[in-house]
Amino acid sequence: MPQLKLEKLNIGPLKKVRLEIQPGEIICLSGSSGSGKSRLLRAIADIEPHSGDISLDDIDQKEMPGHQWRRQVMLVPAQSAWWYETVGEHFNQPMEKALKTLGFPEEATEWQVSRLSSGEKQRLALIRALSYAPQALLLDEPTANLDPDTTSKVEAWLMDEISKHQYPVIWVAHNREQIQRVATRHFEIKGSRLIEREISQ
Repeated sequence: MPQLKLEKLNIGPLKKVRLEIQPGEIICLSGSSGSGKSRLLRAIADIEPHSGDISLDDIDQKEMPGHQWRRQVMLVPAQSAWWYETVGEHFNQPMEKALKTLGFPEEATEWQVSRLSSGEKQRLALIRALSYAPQALLLDEPTANLDPDTTSKVEAWLMDEISKHQYPVIWVAHNREQIQRVATRHFEIKGSRLIEREISQ
Protein backbone atom coordinates (compact mmCIF):
# COMPACT_ATOMS: atom_id res chain seq x y z
CA MET A 1 0.00 0.00 0.00
CA PRO A 2 1.39 3.43 -0.92
CA GLN A 3 2.81 5.93 1.53
CA LEU A 4 3.00 9.62 0.62
CA LYS A 5 6.12 11.27 1.99
CA LEU A 6 7.29 14.90 2.11
CA GLU A 7 10.90 15.70 3.02
CA LYS A 8 12.25 19.25 3.48
CA LEU A 9 9.55 20.64 1.20
CA ASN A 10 9.66 24.40 0.60
CA ILE A 11 6.69 26.12 -1.05
CA GLY A 12 5.65 29.74 -0.54
CA PRO A 13 5.79 30.59 3.18
CA LEU A 14 6.25 26.95 4.20
CA LYS A 15 9.80 25.76 4.90
CA LYS A 16 11.28 22.30 5.40
CA VAL A 17 7.92 20.54 5.68
CA ARG A 18 8.31 16.91 6.66
CA LEU A 19 5.26 14.66 6.69
CA GLU A 20 4.49 10.99 6.17
CA ILE A 21 0.93 9.98 5.29
CA GLN A 22 0.29 6.28 5.74
CA PRO A 23 -2.07 4.17 3.60
CA GLY A 24 -5.66 4.90 4.62
CA GLU A 25 -4.65 7.85 6.80
CA ILE A 26 -6.45 11.21 6.55
CA ILE A 27 -4.34 14.23 7.43
CA CYS A 28 -6.58 17.27 7.91
CA LEU A 29 -4.86 20.57 7.16
CA SER A 30 -6.12 23.93 8.40
CA GLY A 31 -4.78 27.47 8.54
CA SER A 32 -5.75 31.07 7.93
CA SER A 33 -6.49 32.39 4.44
CA GLY A 34 -3.26 32.84 2.51
CA SER A 35 -1.26 30.56 4.81
CA GLY A 36 -0.35 28.25 1.94
CA LYS A 37 -2.76 25.30 2.21
CA SER A 38 -3.71 25.19 -1.48
CA ARG A 39 -0.13 25.93 -2.58
CA LEU A 40 1.08 22.97 -0.54
CA LEU A 41 -1.42 20.66 -2.27
CA ARG A 42 -0.43 22.08 -5.67
CA ALA A 43 3.25 21.43 -4.91
CA ILE A 44 2.52 17.85 -3.88
CA ALA A 45 0.57 17.44 -7.15
CA ASP A 46 3.60 18.86 -9.05
CA ILE A 47 1.63 21.82 -10.38
CA GLU A 48 3.50 24.61 -8.57
CA PRO A 49 7.31 25.02 -8.39
CA HIS A 50 8.85 23.91 -5.10
CA SER A 51 11.99 22.41 -3.61
CA GLY A 52 12.51 19.36 -1.47
CA ASP A 53 11.49 15.75 -1.96
CA ILE A 54 8.07 14.19 -2.46
CA SER A 55 7.62 10.47 -2.95
CA LEU A 56 4.84 7.96 -3.30
CA ASP A 57 5.68 4.41 -2.28
CA ASP A 58 9.41 5.24 -2.72
CA ILE A 59 8.87 6.62 -6.25
CA ASP A 60 10.27 10.14 -6.34
CA GLN A 61 8.09 12.84 -7.88
CA LYS A 62 11.11 14.04 -9.90
CA GLU A 63 11.42 10.64 -11.59
CA MET A 64 7.90 10.66 -13.06
CA PRO A 65 6.44 12.93 -15.78
CA GLY A 66 4.04 15.44 -14.25
CA HIS A 67 0.89 14.15 -15.97
CA GLN A 68 1.61 10.60 -14.81
CA TRP A 69 2.30 11.77 -11.25
CA ARG A 70 -0.99 13.69 -11.14
CA ARG A 71 -2.92 10.56 -12.09
CA GLN A 72 -1.36 8.81 -9.10
CA VAL A 73 -1.46 11.73 -6.66
CA MET A 74 -4.87 13.18 -7.49
CA LEU A 75 -5.68 16.77 -6.55
CA VAL A 76 -9.33 17.79 -6.25
CA PRO A 77 -9.18 21.61 -6.07
CA ALA A 78 -11.77 23.82 -4.42
CA GLN A 79 -12.85 25.07 -7.86
CA SER A 80 -12.79 22.22 -10.39
CA ALA A 81 -12.08 22.68 -14.08
CA TRP A 82 -14.23 21.04 -16.77
CA TRP A 83 -13.15 20.79 -20.39
CA TYR A 84 -15.72 18.61 -22.19
CA GLU A 85 -19.40 19.38 -22.78
CA THR A 86 -20.92 16.48 -20.82
CA VAL A 87 -20.21 15.04 -17.39
CA GLY A 88 -19.56 11.47 -18.54
CA GLU A 89 -16.80 12.48 -20.95
CA HIS A 90 -14.68 13.40 -17.92
CA PHE A 91 -14.83 9.95 -16.29
CA ASN A 92 -12.13 7.35 -16.93
CA GLN A 93 -14.46 4.45 -16.10
CA PRO A 94 -18.16 4.01 -15.30
CA MET A 95 -19.03 5.25 -11.80
CA GLU A 96 -22.70 4.28 -11.45
CA LYS A 97 -22.50 3.26 -7.79
CA ALA A 98 -20.72 6.46 -6.76
CA LEU A 99 -23.21 8.59 -8.69
CA LYS A 100 -26.13 6.87 -6.98
CA THR A 101 -24.52 7.15 -3.53
CA LEU A 102 -24.00 10.89 -3.95
CA GLY A 103 -27.54 11.50 -5.13
CA PHE A 104 -27.25 11.56 -8.93
CA PRO A 105 -29.45 9.68 -11.41
CA GLU A 106 -27.86 7.38 -14.01
CA GLU A 107 -28.43 9.95 -16.74
CA ALA A 108 -26.21 12.48 -14.92
CA THR A 109 -23.35 11.37 -17.17
CA GLU A 110 -25.26 12.90 -20.09
CA TRP A 111 -25.79 16.26 -18.36
CA GLN A 112 -24.22 19.35 -19.85
CA VAL A 113 -21.49 20.71 -17.57
CA SER A 114 -22.90 24.19 -18.16
CA ARG A 115 -26.07 23.27 -16.24
CA LEU A 116 -24.30 22.12 -13.07
CA SER A 117 -24.51 23.99 -9.77
CA SER A 118 -21.35 24.59 -7.73
CA GLY A 119 -22.36 21.79 -5.33
CA GLU A 120 -22.96 19.35 -8.17
CA LYS A 121 -19.58 20.20 -9.69
CA GLN A 122 -17.91 19.59 -6.34
CA ARG A 123 -19.44 16.14 -5.88
CA LEU A 124 -18.85 15.15 -9.51
CA ALA A 125 -15.23 16.30 -9.35
CA LEU A 126 -14.68 13.86 -6.48
CA ILE A 127 -16.28 11.03 -8.46
CA ARG A 128 -14.20 11.99 -11.52
CA ALA A 129 -11.00 11.86 -9.45
CA LEU A 130 -11.72 8.35 -8.19
CA SER A 131 -12.60 7.17 -11.71
CA TYR A 132 -8.87 7.40 -12.49
CA ALA A 133 -7.98 4.93 -9.71
CA PRO A 134 -5.36 7.16 -8.02
CA GLN A 135 -2.91 6.06 -5.34
CA ALA A 136 -3.27 9.17 -3.12
CA LEU A 137 -5.79 12.01 -2.73
CA LEU A 138 -5.33 15.74 -2.12
CA LEU A 139 -8.70 17.27 -1.23
CA ASP A 140 -9.03 21.06 -1.04
CA GLU A 141 -12.17 21.75 1.02
CA PRO A 142 -14.16 19.00 -0.75
CA THR A 143 -17.48 19.84 0.95
CA ALA A 144 -17.26 23.66 1.03
CA ASN A 145 -20.26 24.23 -1.27
CA LEU A 146 -22.51 21.54 0.22
CA ASP A 147 -25.39 21.63 2.70
CA PRO A 148 -25.08 19.63 5.94
CA ASP A 149 -27.00 16.57 4.69
CA THR A 150 -25.00 16.34 1.48
CA THR A 151 -21.77 16.95 3.41
CA SER A 152 -22.58 13.93 5.58
CA LYS A 153 -23.17 11.76 2.51
CA VAL A 154 -19.92 12.88 0.87
CA GLU A 155 -17.90 12.38 4.05
CA ALA A 156 -19.27 8.85 4.53
CA TRP A 157 -18.64 7.95 0.90
CA LEU A 158 -15.12 9.38 0.90
CA MET A 159 -14.16 7.68 4.16
CA ASP A 160 -15.48 4.36 2.83
CA GLU A 161 -13.46 4.72 -0.39
CA ILE A 162 -10.34 5.83 1.49
CA SER A 163 -10.61 2.82 3.80
CA LYS A 164 -11.32 0.40 0.95
CA HIS A 165 -8.49 1.58 -1.32
CA GLN A 166 -6.12 2.67 1.46
CA TYR A 167 -5.41 6.07 -0.08
CA PRO A 168 -3.07 8.34 1.86
CA VAL A 169 -5.04 11.61 2.03
CA ILE A 170 -4.45 15.29 2.77
CA TRP A 171 -7.80 16.99 3.34
CA VAL A 172 -7.95 20.79 3.73
CA ALA A 173 -10.73 21.59 6.21
CA HIS A 174 -11.76 24.55 8.37
CA ASN A 175 -14.76 23.12 10.16
CA ARG A 176 -13.68 21.77 13.55
CA GLU A 177 -16.55 19.27 13.67
CA GLN A 178 -15.59 17.89 10.27
CA ILE A 179 -11.96 17.54 11.35
CA GLN A 180 -13.12 15.58 14.40
CA ARG A 181 -15.22 13.31 12.19
CA VAL A 182 -12.71 12.50 9.45
CA ALA A 183 -9.13 13.19 10.56
CA THR A 184 -6.57 10.65 11.63
CA ARG A 185 -4.23 13.56 12.42
CA HIS A 186 -4.67 17.35 12.21
CA PHE A 187 -2.01 19.92 11.29
CA GLU A 188 -2.38 23.69 11.27
CA ILE A 189 -0.17 25.97 9.19
CA LYS A 190 1.44 28.58 11.42
CA GLY A 191 3.90 30.84 9.63
CA SER A 192 6.49 28.61 7.97
CA ARG A 193 5.61 25.40 9.83
CA LEU A 194 3.02 22.68 10.20
CA ILE A 195 1.96 22.36 13.85
CA GLU A 196 0.21 19.16 14.91
CA ARG A 197 -3.01 19.76 16.85
CA GLU A 198 -5.07 17.44 19.00
CA ILE A 199 -8.28 16.12 17.48
CA SER A 200 -10.57 16.91 20.40
CA GLN A 201 -13.66 14.77 20.68
